[in-house]
Amino acid sequence: MYFANNIKLLRKRRHRTQDDVAVALDMKRSTVSGYENGVAQPGIEALVMFSQYYQVAIDTLIKTDLSLLSESQLSQLERGLDVFIRGSQLRILTTSVNTDNQENIELVFEKAKAGYRTGFADPEYISVLPAFHLPFLSRERKYRSFQISGDSMLPIPDGAYVTGEFVQDWTSIRNRHAYIILTIDDGVVFKVAENRIEPDGMLVLHSLNPLYKAYSIHVNDIREVWKFVNFISPELPEPRPETETLMETVKNLKREIQAIQTKLNL
Repeated sequence: MYFANNIKLLRKRRHRTQDDVAVALDMKRSTVSGYENGVAQPGIEALVMFSQYYQVAIDTLIKTDLSLLSESQLSQLERGLDVFIRGSQLRILTTSVNTDNQENIELVFEKAKAGYRTGFADPEYISVLPAFHLPFLSRERKYRSFQISGDSMLPIPDGAYVTGEFVQDWTSIRNRHAYIILTIDDGVVFKVAENRIEPDGMLVLHSLNPLYKAYSIHVNDIREVWKFVNFISPELPEPRPETETLMETVKNLKREIQAIQTKLNL
């Protein structure tokens, strides 16, 4: 049980003393000290109070060693993104850091995707991936970049590098937003998601290229989800198809006609 170390870690991260916590929870300081040192075991009522105070689920306080989490994971937890509260399991992400203990953005090249499929949770595999930093991305969140292949997500071109933010709570996946998803059967895929987890336990994955049909995947077949934040490519995105440009022109003409009719009616 990790309760003692966890409440001590959370208190120190908030720069609070045992007296501060004792006053907030209406306890004696010696009681808080006993819990933190592991010489006293909390009852249900005390567990609930600490859970509410730190906004962390009881299951997490007891079962998860928070000292093993990365800074981005701890930050998410402290912002109330505890997935135990949503009835799922905390996903511990394998990551790497630089000499300043700042999390890297690991890069998974196209040729490395096959290895990533089985090595995504292996610290040794992750540690040898190329790593870099983007100064405009938050240090409190975890990112990873993947090289994509094919034309299913045009206008994002073949060979582009897409960067994603780690998604711990899959129920937070937003419809019509793009995600990089590690699947059991297909490996790494880059798609626009439709969230059907609550009713069906599924994600429906769509391509930007209309030539590709949407398909469904069960959450049991998913290993990781990363929310798309940007892409890097040496190529310019392809121009919009002529039919799309023509449709936009027709829409503009309709607006102009409506404006003229409005003036004539005046």
